[in-house]
Amino acid sequence: MKNPIILLVLLFAVVYGQAQEIEWMSWTEAVEKTQTEKKPKKIFVDVYTDWCGWCKKMDKDTFNNPEVAAYMKDNFYMVKMDAESKDDVVYKNKTFKFISQGRSGYHELAAALLQGKMSFPTVIFLNEKQEILSPVPGYQKPKGFLKIAKYFGDDIYKNKDWKEYDAEKS
Repeated sequence: MKNPIILLVLLFAVVYGQAQEIEWMSWTEAVEKTQTEKKPKKIFVDVYTDWCGWCKKMDKDTFNNPEVAAYMKDNFYMVKMDAESKDDVVYKNKTFKFISQGRSGYHELAAALLQGKMSFPTVIFLNEKQEILSPVPGYQKPKGFLKIAKYFGDDIYKNKDWKEYDAEKS
């Protein structure tokens, strides 16, 4: 009698855990989806580097939070962008490349999205037309991140400025 119950609990845990996992995609895939789907979502870009400890902490604590993952999955195409990637990206008939600077360098598309402010982690919210709504620099805990994500994801930004929204009880 105990075995079927344990099996059911484990099955639920596996299904629930998988359902909350973020499906990361490339910039090119996200842009294509905004152009081909009937009801496109907004784009969310997590700009990171391999050496950034706060980026790794945000992955672990914030993006793996079940509530955050579920909301983001429903409202955004999720893009993971390595700011030091050496892969070319073609966007709007321009090829964005890696720019070498001494021992390291940066990717031109990451620099463009970050508006030249190379700080990690930084997340960027874009609308369905790939227009930048806002970059948000720094590590964000799940609760604070979710508030920011809903501000853009639920289109609150269209009718209320951030200070007014942020002052409201959540």
